[in-house]
Amino acid sequence: MSERPLNRLKVVLVENQKTSKWLAEQLGVSAVTVSKWCTNMHQPDLQTLSKIADILNVDVKDMLNSTKEA
Repeated sequence: MSERPLNRLKVVLVENQKTSKWLAEQLGVSAVTVSKWCTNMHQPDLQTLSKIADILNVDVKDMLNSTKEA
């Protein structure tokens, strides 16, 4: 069983026509940090995930992949 990504940040950025560099500037973090989130190497904490959802004007639930099997 392969491990599924936890967050959908990369997809949500594309849907909103935004770059990871732009998001890094909005959050005041490095582009490398956002890149690690986008590739699911690391995960943002819940407070940061909530900020990202606000910045991108999406529901925080839309930032996460479902943990339930289809």
